[in-house]
Amino acid sequence: MLIPGLYNLGIRLYGWGIKLAAFFSPKAKRWLQGRQAQVLPKAEASDRIRWWFHCASLGEFEQARPLIEALKAREEKTYIILSFLSPSGYEIRKNYKGADLVC
Repeated sequence: MLIPGLYNLGIRLYGWGIKLAAFFSPKAKRWLQGRQAQVLPKAEASDRIRWWFHCASLGEFEQARPLIEALKAREEKTYIILSFLSPSGYEIRKNYKGADLVC
């Protein structure tokens, strides 16, 4: 019981810390706003195979990009969802044409 309690405490402290940091850091503020406003639109792709790529950073996206493009080229019924942890990665690639949904 001690470990889950410490984990939950750590998550709460992190949440409070990021809210405090948002007052001083524009990057932290964008990160927080992105999490508060994030609602995934309902993907209307019931007949398509969905692949979700979650990239922590722009560098991870660059590593996943050849795979995304190969999947799209191989299977036309593929629906690609691309999400980012990094606000800067999202801002740079929010209009990426290889994905059907970028969030």
